[in-house]
Amino acid sequence: MSDAANSNPTEIEITEPSRLNEQAAVALVIAGALVAVADRRVSPVERDEVIRFIRDRGLAPHMSDDRLFAIFDELAERLEEPDFANVVIDTLRPVSDLPLSAHLMELSERVAAADEDVDPHEVQAIKLLRLLTLVLPRAKPVAPGSADTERRAAAQE
Repeated sequence: MSDAANSNPTEIEITEPSRLNEQAAVALVIAGALVAVADRRVSPVERDEVIRFIRDRGLAPHMSDDRLFAIFDELAERLEEPDFANVVIDTLRPVSDLPLSAHLMELSERVAAADEDVDPHEVQAIKLLRLLTLVLPRAKPVAPGSADTERRAAAQE
């Protein structure tokens, strides 16, 4: 297990399904947080909509609501920093090979409408998410056991 922790993150994502599920949940949360922050005021109803969306679809059954709320608050704060785009990209990249784009887009639209006032900046955030879901490089799938094979091959060289 210690080898997996020190190996390529892509290998960890694919060989440890619970980690991948958590990363997918965080990707959904960041999509909602990005839209919520876009108009410079995060409404509690927007945060609640993110959690409701995830719960209604059973997308993160292993994570408590409190944990999801904490992740949302932390990411919303990070998204107010100048490097917010890097935060979004770094969060979405590990799960870019999962079929999450439809969920990301639906969630972002629901968050924008949650406070009954769709701000032009929220529309821009949705467009950014749509673009990112189209252009992010796909993570390379790793077949079970291939991480061990690759490590052995690297050790022999």
